[in-house]
Amino acid sequence: MRILISNDDGVFADGIRALAAEALRRGHQVTVVCPDQERSATGHGLTLQSPLRAERADELFADGVTAWACSGTPSDCVKLALFALLEEWPEMVLSGINHGPNLGTDTMYSGTVSAAMEGTIEGLPALAVSCADYKWREFEASARIALDVAEQSRREDWDKGMLLNLNVPALPMESIGQLRWCRKAVRRYTDQFVKRTDPRGRTYFWLAGEVANDLEAEVAGPKEWPIDVAHVAHGGVSLTPLQPELFWRGDLSALKQPHFVR
Repeated sequence: MRILISNDDGVFADGIRALAAEALRRGHQVTVVCPDQERSATGHGLTLQSPLRAERADELFADGVTAWACSGTPSDCVKLALFALLEEWPEMVLSGINHGPNLGTDTMYSGTVSAAMEGTIEGLPALAVSCADYKWREFEASARIALDVAEQSRREDWDKGMLLNLNVPALPMESIGQLRWCRKAVRRYTDQFVKRTDPRGRTYFWLAGEVANDLEAEVAGPKEWPIDVAHVAHGGVSLTPLQPELFWRGDLSALKQPHFVR
C-alpha cells in the first residue's frame, strides 16, 4: 500500500519516525511530507501569504522512506504532497504519531487531525493517531496499533469519507486495554490564560488552561459507545469516526423558519 505520512510535531519528532518505520517494516511504500518544525494546534490553517518550501529529509528516517520537510502547516503538507510532490497518489494518509492526545473537541484545533482530514477531503482513507501523554516517548505500541487499524480499514473497505481518529494510552503494549469505537467528548478548560508582565512592564498572556474533563467515572457499557476521553483514561484505545461536514445532526423539524425584519 502506498502511504503518505504527515504530522504537526515536525520532521524531527520521534512519533512520525516510529510510524514511518512500522509502515515500512510491514512492506508498505512510505512517503513523509511534514512540517520542518513543530506546528501543533494550527488546526486546518493554510499558508496563503507566503511561498511554501520543501526540502528532502530522507536521512532523518529509516532507509527506504522518502521524506520532505515543508515550511507550511500540516494541511499545507498534505496538499503539497498530493498536488505537487508525489508522482502517484497514496492509497492512504496517516498523520502522527502525535506527542499528546487529540481527544474530544480538541480535534477542532489539532494539526494532526487536520492533516489526516485533508486526505479525507480528497477522497482518500485517512487515520490520525496520537499517544495520550506529552512526555511519553515509547511509540512502538501506538505505531503497531495504528497500522493494524489502517490495514483493517483497507482490507474491509471502510467508508473513505470517514476520518479515523485513534488515541492510544501511554502504556506498554501488554498493559493497553481494549480498542473501542468511541464518541467525541466536549473538552473544556479552566483558567485558560495566565496573565504576566514582561521585563519592560508590558502585559502579556499565555494560553495555559487546565483541562476540566468529565470522565463519567464509569465507561459506557457494551451496548453504547464510550466517550473517548473516559475510555483512554481507563487505559483503553479509542477510535472515533469523524467527517469534514460539520452540519448539525439534531432535529431539523424543530427549527423554526429564520426571518429578518425589513
